[in-house]
Amino acid sequence: MTKAKQSGAFKGHRFPPEIISYAVWAYFRFPMSFRDVEDILYKRGVIVSYETIRSWVGKFGHQYAKVIRRDRPAPSDKWHLDEVVITIRGKKYWLWRAVDSKGDVLDILVQSRRNTKAADRFFRKLFKQYCQPRVLVTNKLGSYGAALRPLALGIDHRAHKGLNNRAEVSHRPTRRREKIMGRFKSPRQAQRFLSVHDQVQTIFRPRRHKLSAPAYRQSRSDAHSIWDDITYELKVG
Repeated sequence: MTKAKQSGAFKGHRFPPEIISYAVWAYFRFPMSFRDVEDILYKRGVIVSYETIRSWVGKFGHQYAKVIRRDRPAPSDKWHLDEVVITIRGKKYWLWRAVDSKGDVLDILVQSRRNTKAADRFFRKLFKQYCQPRVLVTNKLGSYGAALRPLALGIDHRAHKGLNNRAEVSHRPTRRREKIMGRFKSPRQAQRFLSVHDQVQTIFRPRRHKLSAPAYRQSRSDAHSIWDDITYELKVG
């Protein structure tokens, strides 16, 4: 392939933005490895190594996620928080995740502790990005309440395991990707991957069972339009 002049974030890359964009989308949208994406591109007539795809994902993934997060509608005023253990190189870490009442992931944070300090760090990360919620639903981990009380925000905190199924369900895609990736290699890699993956899933995985066929097709079309618009924004720089 003859090297073409690219602009914006794609400047210096041999392949067109559309191919890079497609590879990044495929990797985060579906439970595939870099080699899987390499095979799919080969079938489409694009010969590129999985290492190149890895570099594209590392460079552009967070840029797409940043724009998705910037332009997404404001979350609902009821949030669900939960934490789940992930094992990295034989050591236990905790993945903290927040979703709103619609099931959209607000943010995640990988931490080595499951205590008040860790809960406080996650709260401050969330409140820095979004307005404070009216209701906060968590499991019965005492660290949530201990971290909230000093903030004196007047949030209705509901600690009940039975009410937090929405947050618990949000961990399932992470487990599927763990199997494909053979577990995460480091806390930093887990943080970088999941912070992008969850944002991509938010726009490309609508609650299909709640939509009619025409509504689902429109939702899918809208998601791809958003992705193409971000590609254009990155291209013009």
